[in-house]
Amino acid sequence: MKQVRLRFAPSPTGYLHIGGLRTALYNYLFAKHSGGKFILRIEDTDRSRYVEGAIEDLIESLNWAGIKYDEGVFIEDGKVVERGDYGPYIQSKRLDIYQKYVDLLIEQGDAYYCFCSKDRLDEVREEQKVKGLIPKYDGFCRSLSLDEARERISEGEEYVVRLKLPHNRDIKFHDVVRGDITINTEDIDDQVLLKSDGYPTYHMAVVIDDHLMGITHIVRGEEWLSSVPKHVYLYEVLGWDIPVFVHLPTVLNKDRKKLSKRHGDVAVEDFMSKGYLPEGLINYLALVGWSPENNQEIFSMEELIKAFSFERVAKTGGIFDINKLNWVNGHHIRNYDLDELTRLAIPYLKEAGYIDDRDIKEKYNWIKTMVETVREGISYISEITEKVDIFFNNKIEPEDENALSMLKGQQVPAILDAFKEELKEIEEVDEEFTKGIMKRIQRATGVKGKDLFMPTRVALTGNSHGPELTSIMYILGKQNILARIEYIEENFLKG
Repeated sequence: MKQVRLRFAPSPTGYLHIGGLRTALYNYLFAKHSGGKFILRIEDTDRSRYVEGAIEDLIESLNWAGIKYDEGVFIEDGKVVERGDYGPYIQSKRLDIYQKYVDLLIEQGDAYYCFCSKDRLDEVREEQKVKGLIPKYDGFCRSLSLDEARERISEGEEYVVRLKLPHNRDIKFHDVVRGDITINTEDIDDQVLLKSDGYPTYHMAVVIDDHLMGITHIVRGEEWLSSVPKHVYLYEVLGWDIPVFVHLPTVLNKDRKKLSKRHGDVAVEDFMSKGYLPEGLINYLALVGWSPENNQEIFSMEELIKAFSFERVAKTGGIFDINKLNWVNGHHIRNYDLDELTRLAIPYLKEAGYIDDRDIKEKYNWIKTMVETVREGISYISEITEKVDIFFNNKIEPEDENALSMLKGQQVPAILDAFKEELKEIEEVDEEFTKGIMKRIQRATGVKGKDLFMPTRVALTGNSHGPELTSIMYILGKQNILARIEYIEENFLKG
C-alpha cells in the first residue's frame, strides 16, 4: 500500500496567516492519523513577493504550534537547512528540474512559447470584458512553429511558456470536500507555465513537485479549486497518477468575509505575542471548518489526530469567532501546568513593571501563587497584567454600589480593627496565617458568614467577588494589607 504523504507549501511572502496555520494543521492531522509523512516545502518562485526572514518566521510559528513535520525545510543553528530524500524542498533551488519538464511538454506539443507583450495582453482582456467574455489569453502564439519560436528566442526576444489546453473538452475531477467537478477548457486560460524570468509559475511547479515528492493528498485553500483542471491536465499529459484533492473552505470573520488585517489579528505571531497557548489556538482552529462525530470541543493534539477526517470538513467557510477562541484557550489555561504557566506569564508581568529579576529569583512561589489565583479569569496570558492590578494598587475603590454598601455595615470597623490586631502579631503573612485569620476575627468580633467575608474582600480588593481570600492575603503581604485597611478607614468609614 502506498504511503500517505502530505505537504504544506507556503510562500515566504510575510507572516503566517491563521488560515494558513489551519491548512498546515489539517495536513498534519491527516498525515499522522494515516500513519503517513508530513512535509514542509517552500514555494518561492514569485521573487517579487519574497520577504527576507519569512521562512524563519514561518518555521518558528509551526514549531510553536506543535505542528511537527517529517522532512523539508528546517532551522538549525540559525540557518535554513533541508532534510529528506526528495529535496531540494525550496522551489528556487529546483529550476533545472522544472526546465526539464517544460522542455518535455514543448517537445510533446502540450506547451508552446508565447511572445505577447503585457500591453497586448491587457488590450485583449479589455476587449473581452467589453464583449462580456471571460478574460483569458486568445491563443495568438499557439500556431507558431517550434522552429520559428526558437529562432525568435535566439534573437533575444522575451517569452513565456504556456500550457496548450485542448479545445472544448470537459475536465473532470473529484474533490473530497466539494465532490465531483467538471470544467470545460473553453472557460480556462492557456496558463503560463514558465515566466520570462526563468521561474515556473505555481501551476507548473506544484504539479512537478507534488509528483516527484510522492504527495498522495493535496490539501489547500478553496481559492485554488478553479486551477485544478489545469493541474489535472498536466498530470495527464505527463503520464502521472492524479493525487487526492481536498480544498478547504475559507476562514471567515463574523461578517462572513475573508479574515484580513483590517478586521483584527490574523497573523499567528499576533496570537503568540498575546499569550495564547498553542494547545488552545490549535484546538480552536481545528473546529473552524471541521466537526467531530460527537459534541466534544476540548481536544489535545493526540485526540485531534485520532478523530480527524476530511469527510467531516464543511463545504462552507468556517467562522473565526474570537470569543469562542478565548473560551477554548481559557479552558486550556485553567488546566495548564502551573509552573509552565508561570514561566509564560513572567515576561508580561515583568514588562508591566509588576515584578523584576530579583522577584523572579527570590519570590518565585509568590509569583506562582499570583498566577494561580487569577488564571480562572484570563483568556490569554497577556491578560494577566489586568487581573493582577488589584494586588499592586493599595488605593482600593469599591467596584460598584453593592460593594460600597458592604463597607457601610456597622460591624465593619470592628472587623478591620481585629484584622489589624492580628497583623501586629506576625512578621509576614504566610499560609498558616491566611488559613486561620478569619476564624480568629470571627471569635474576636462575633461576626460570621457573609457579614464577615464580604466586607473583608471588598476592603482588600474593592470587589465583592473574586479569587480565594487566603490567596489574596498571601499575595498582598502584611504591609499592603495594612495600607489598604487604613485607606478604607480613611476614605469610606469616617463620618
